[in-house]
Amino acid sequence: MTTILYEPLAARKLERPDRQELDARIAAALARVDRMLPQFGEYFPAPSSESGIYAPIDNVEWTNGFWTGMLWLAWQLTGEERFRSVAERNIQSFATRVERLVNVDHHDLGFLYTLSACAAYRLTGDTLARSSGLEAARLLLKRFDPVANVIQAWGDMKDPKQRGRMIIDCNLNVPLLYWASRETGNKDFAAAADKHLAQAAKLLVRADASTFHTFYVDTKTGKPRHGSTHQGHSDDSSWARGQAWGIYGFALAWRHTSDPAYLDIASKLANHFLNRLPGDGICCWDLIFTDEVGTPRDSSAAAIAACGLLELAQALPLSNEMRETYEAWAAAIVRTLGDNYLAPLEGSNAVLLHAVYHMPNKAGVDEACIWGDYFYLEALMRLRHPWEPYWS
Repeated sequence: MTTILYEPLAARKLERPDRQELDARIAAALARVDRMLPQFGEYFPAPSSESGIYAPIDNVEWTNGFWTGMLWLAWQLTGEERFRSVAERNIQSFATRVERLVNVDHHDLGFLYTLSACAAYRLTGDTLARSSGLEAARLLLKRFDPVANVIQAWGDMKDPKQRGRMIIDCNLNVPLLYWASRETGNKDFAAAADKHLAQAAKLLVRADASTFHTFYVDTKTGKPRHGSTHQGHSDDSSWARGQAWGIYGFALAWRHTSDPAYLDIASKLANHFLNRLPGDGICCWDLIFTDEVGTPRDSSAAAIAACGLLELAQALPLSNEMRETYEAWAAAIVRTLGDNYLAPLEGSNAVLLHAVYHMPNKAGVDEACIWGDYFYLEALMRLRHPWEPYWS
């Protein structure tokens, strides 16, 4: 598996943003979050926009936690009560959702509850948030198949088309299990997370450090079946957002397990990602494409990757020569997003434009995606302040 970061990327001199620049970028992002508050006080932004506008929806999608996570970040960045007030109203909605089992038949409970309930409990001590997060973790644990050793991505656990199916996105869902294990002392949560990550490392990562989006494991024998894509260009390409989930998720895996193998994997995935970037550093929607024009970019994948690069850099020893490179590339990606991908204050209610939700379904192509907005704000937080990730 390659570990090389090709020229000119490794040698390119990247100017790091100073505090003044970061403060200006944070202010610009928060102005867009502020603009969203009146519309999304009781509702949530849809997963992706239409013509740059998020429609308001109830708490029914897999993406709703990203909006609440943005509110917690905004509150931490400013101390302004208006952000906390809306975030706390969201917590009751998440408590109701998990109690009534509203669209929870999937692995994205981590996205939903880590950034909403778990963050709320950490920041404010909200006991309702804690109990909701733990119930979500219990539901996520039920999706673990002890023969395949994976957390099934979607659907009924008895559905033959979905049984034993894992996807790389789940690397960001398993932190919910590690949190629940620490909170309760129940080692079953962490054990399931450990086994799932081991399978992800073994089966989702290819020899060239590209990644499968999804992989099937036989639930009767535990043997690997085959890898494929769900949202990428082809089964043998590397979907950009999936690669970004891998970079960030395996770096977080080291945070939770202290296994250095995960740092090595995260580094190799990062190098593959960086080697496939167009000139401005913002990835095309699938890494099979590296052209300058004509192929839709995915600003949301770029924002996720920036957070992953910063998590990876923080985890690497000070003596590691790649630490500064990853930090510099994360900062360069964030700068380009802020310069060229920020939504206008008029005519949009998003933070970042030019993302791709689901290219095969032609959904959210060259639009805003709410997770991109969240991760852009998280990247700015990471660059500007010492910060304990909600995923820890």
